[in-house]
Amino acid sequence: MLTTQKEISTATRVLSGPVKVNVVDPSAYTPPYDHALCAALAAQGLEVELVTSAFAYAATPAPAGYRRRELFYRAARGAPGSPLRRALKLAEHVPDMLRLRAVAASADLVHFQWLALPALDGPLLPRGRPLVLTAHDVLPREGSPARRAAHARLLARFDALIAHSQHGANRLTAELGCDPARVHVIPHGAFAHLAATPPAPLPAELAAESDQPVVICFGLIRPHKGLDVLLEAWPQVAPGAELWIVGRPRQDIAALRTGAPPSVRWVPRFVSDGELAACFRRAVLLVAPYREIEQSGVVATALAFGTPLLLSDVGGFGEVAQAGAAELVAPGDAGALASALTALLADERRRERLSHAARALATGDWSWESVARRTRALYESLVS
Repeated sequence: MLTTQKEISTATRVLSGPVKVNVVDPSAYTPPYDHALCAALAAQGLEVELVTSAFAYAATPAPAGYRRRELFYRAARGAPGSPLRRALKLAEHVPDMLRLRAVAASADLVHFQWLALPALDGPLLPRGRPLVLTAHDVLPREGSPARRAAHARLLARFDALIAHSQHGANRLTAELGCDPARVHVIPHGAFAHLAATPPAPLPAELAAESDQPVVICFGLIRPHKGLDVLLEAWPQVAPGAELWIVGRPRQDIAALRTGAPPSVRWVPRFVSDGELAACFRRAVLLVAPYREIEQSGVVATALAFGTPLLLSDVGGFGEVAQAGAAELVAPGDAGALASALTALLADERRRERLSHAARALATGDWSWESVARRTRALYESLVS
């Protein structure tokens, strides 16, 4: 490990007040998660500073009880994902990680949400303070055995690892050899602040609204999320419903759109919080036909709205189903997906049971109060 327990005990100051935490998301990959976690930790009495970069797509929520420092990628410009922006961020990354070290010197603990450049970041991590990493993605999705081995060495530099499901924790220990004593299961947290967003109009692309029930598929469009399977299944679903696909593409969707029937409606872009809330309030079901995942912010959003869930049986999704908040279908099976969609659309009581369980999970184990309380206990065990 980069920092031994002996080094931590001698380097960390004697605590005379609240634990001071730097929560770090260099590329602002997950602003809703960062905001909800930091606000909940602050409500637990911690002194929290979010260290991140400007979010390129929209304004982020105002800090609630915590501070926000946009330390990373301050010279980045150009369209999100453009070669110019990527090149500028790459040039700034090492100096910015070194600046983070200086900032972290006044913190008791540093909690990374993401590592922007895992191949470079190991030697650049702050020193002399306990380090925590939330393993949102347990393993690289596209990786050789050598890349997995490098990832395991990087994770070994952290004093504690957080997985969002027991499934993810088991993979960290079994597949990457992480010490079970360093692996902790803390749920994702349901995005209550999104569910509390004031009413707003639907996206303009959906303005010609019908009165048919709506199934929503939400979030960044990536190959592992199985949109092709959903579009293969949809024509087999009993008629009388619409499928709304809402989210920014990270793959070419031209062929998928061309082959989709008229009952599929598209909003292929980033949507505001108000538009998101309008879509979820209209939907009777969310479908997530992923091929692989550990846990999902989309599921966390649906739970907060009490939206019934139909999920692929992958990763930690089974644990959501065990709580009664989701039904599962085999990944990659368009026929089984079509049958499950038809059955749920025809059974309002079944959807109501899922909705009730979703709301119970969102205010129980997946509430941010519960998440923050467990995270605070982990922090205190590391700095005491």
